[in-house]
Amino acid sequence: MDKNNVVVIMAGGAGERFWPMSRDAKPKQFIDILGTGKSLIRQTYERFLKLCPPENIYIITNKNYKTLVQEQIPEIRSENIFCEPTRKNTAPCIAYAAYKIYAANPDANMVVAPSDHIILKEDAFCEIVTTALKASAGSNKLITLGITPSRPDTEYGYIQFIQDSINKEDKRMKKVKTFTEKPNKELAESFIQSGDFLWNSGIFVWSAKTIINAFEKHQPELNFVFKEAIPHYNTNSELDYMKTAYEACKSISIDYAIMEKAENVFVFISDLGWSDLGSWRALFEYRPKDSTNNAICGNNILVYDSKNCIITMPKDKMVLIQGLDDYIVAESDNVLMICKKSQEGQIRKFVNDIKINTGEKYI
Repeated sequence: MDKNNVVVIMAGGAGERFWPMSRDAKPKQFIDILGTGKSLIRQTYERFLKLCPPENIYIITNKNYKTLVQEQIPEIRSENIFCEPTRKNTAPCIAYAAYKIYAANPDANMVVAPSDHIILKEDAFCEIVTTALKASAGSNKLITLGITPSRPDTEYGYIQFIQDSINKEDKRMKKVKTFTEKPNKELAESFIQSGDFLWNSGIFVWSAKTIINAFEKHQPELNFVFKEAIPHYNTNSELDYMKTAYEACKSISIDYAIMEKAENVFVFISDLGWSDLGSWRALFEYRPKDSTNNAICGNNILVYDSKNCIITMPKDKMVLIQGLDDYIVAESDNVLMICKKSQEGQIRKFVNDIKINTGEKYI
């Protein structure tokens, strides 16, 4: 293992789309959402142990979740948990991690990945990340993993690559042409037919120096905030300074901030058994089904004349469901939601309405 290779796991999201199972106090990444006995962040951490020694794995999360990280990954060192004072999307998150890691090791070569994704083909994942790390080391490449699409999904972002771009390192690595966020059905279908679009996995590989240079060029104001913090990284004043830094920086994703603007962006064509588990419908695909295509999680659930539902209930709850087709039925911590799967895009509105009507109690 190369001592300069490091992993940054992003674990600060709120997971609102999985409400009520995912709550502000314990969001999606800290839940055993698949019923495997391990939370998503635990699975992600163990996956990266195959690539990197534990002392080179860092988790960046909201300050409110540090205890959850320590409970679920008790072997991680406290100094390997970076705490954001507030949520400002992925660009500030990555800038903070890159500058902090660079301050400790200017030769660091980084993998940046979400904490709440599924990777079913872990051997293939380890192989392609290792190859990408070799390609990014000592170069100015910004690399992302693009997933070979299996359907015209409108819930994913897409990456278009240049078909005839050839790289000596690996024929799977292509020059990126464009990024497109969540297209409509017609556009997604045209992407699939063209053969030069991939799903955007949100998994990145680059050297700390390269991503910092990209922030300097494409996001000078945001970069200034974290560059000014150089004297404070890895010192007792870091946390207090980050409060000021995060107040000063805008909320923006790494895709909008850097990847869509930079010219030195490459994508590895990947087949990883990947899902971002971004919705109840996505979770439905990965859970086992009964004879009428219901995905059920709970010990005492009786289902009659119902099909195509995803049902999640507390283990000790007796539940009887009759006459539902294509619904989400989920209960957690005194909240019950019954919603058509086709309308799950409304969940964020439901959560916002509850905040307005009852405050934070049920959020």
